[in-house]
Amino acid sequence: MQTHRSFRTGIRCWLTAVLAGSFLLGTPGALYLVAGEDAQSQQNLDATYDQIVSRAIEYLRTRGRNDDGSYSPQLGPAVTAIVTTALLRHGRAVEDPLVAKSLAYLQSFQKPDGGIYRTDSLYANYETCLAIMCFTEANQDGRFDGLLDRAEAYVKKIQHDEGEGFSPDHMSYGGAGYGRHKRPDLSNTSFLIEALQATGNGPEDENMQKALLFVSRCQNHESEYNSAPFAVKNPDGGFYYTCAAGGSSQAPATPDMPEGALRSYASMTYAGLKSMIYAGLDQDDERVQAAWEWIQQNYDLDSNPGMGEAGLYYYYQTFAKALASVGNAQVKDASGEAHDWRADLVRVLAERQQADGSWSNENPRWLEGDPNLVTGYALLALSYCRETLPAGVTATQ
Repeated sequence: MQTHRSFRTGIRCWLTAVLAGSFLLGTPGALYLVAGEDAQSQQNLDATYDQIVSRAIEYLRTRGRNDDGSYSPQLGPAVTAIVTTALLRHGRAVEDPLVAKSLAYLQSFQKPDGGIYRTDSLYANYETCLAIMCFTEANQDGRFDGLLDRAEAYVKKIQHDEGEGFSPDHMSYGGAGYGRHKRPDLSNTSFLIEALQATGNGPEDENMQKALLFVSRCQNHESEYNSAPFAVKNPDGGFYYTCAAGGSSQAPATPDMPEGALRSYASMTYAGLKSMIYAGLDQDDERVQAAWEWIQQNYDLDSNPGMGEAGLYYYYQTFAKALASVGNAQVKDASGEAHDWRADLVRVLAERQQADGSWSNENPRWLEGDPNLVTGYALLALSYCRETLPAGVTATQ
């Protein structure tokens, strides 16, 4: 019987193969494969990557981690899950003391209902989904199959659907959210989709398709899948925070936007793109094409476009996951310049790393003043920058 890890690896390989191939068709707005820099520049970039990753892990080992394996436990188990996932993705073994205690700490949060969250938490979906992603990274020998089965069943159960009294035409249908607001949002739903994908659920999964419907309704793109009233008011192809409960964007409206429009911003647009890909869409789908157009028009790593410095490191890890999910690619910006996004991301994170090896955001919104959380985000982002092309592959339109 396959483990969750092997299911997940198979789906990931399939997605990469399908999407890397499909974006080489020369269609308008198509992705470009990385041509690579000269050998010396590539060596320098590799050395920079190794150095900043090593310094970050040393920071976490000596300053970030508590004796019980937790990181920033006052924030619940989420930060520990993010950091531990990053360490596993950077090659740390399950038995490594830096990982083993953290996994045991996270296991202690699993509840009888299967969720992995702090008692009385308002963030049960968020915390459980992050824990699922962590334990699937650690599940190479199937040791966490039972834990993952229970956690997967839990997040499916709390998804907004018929079980909560929502019909498919309701704007909350298919989404996941925080308990505090009693309504779903794209951030939580993207974590749900990532957790479902990690536990072996492909595009044919019913819960995945329910989530895709919610994701589609959070896009500023009117289509047969999206009748939300906001899309027609700002049809730029990007994504905003939620279509539910009257709709909301975390990005402030610009003066030229019509009343009732919701502004798109980068972290949600990359979350939307990643979610659509995991749910089985390809470059021929108009929703993917519209999202890619927004990304090209707003390519930037100096800020979280639409939000400035707010949520910058959350943006970096979402940016990396989304672009990695479409294969080894360059991105053409609004002026037509092609960018090696992996090289750009390594360089900007090298520039922003603190002297002690950590990262922190001067804008503390969404807890990004916490260096453990932000260092975990940065390491996760970097873990998607290690991909290389097969020998002989060059830039292709």
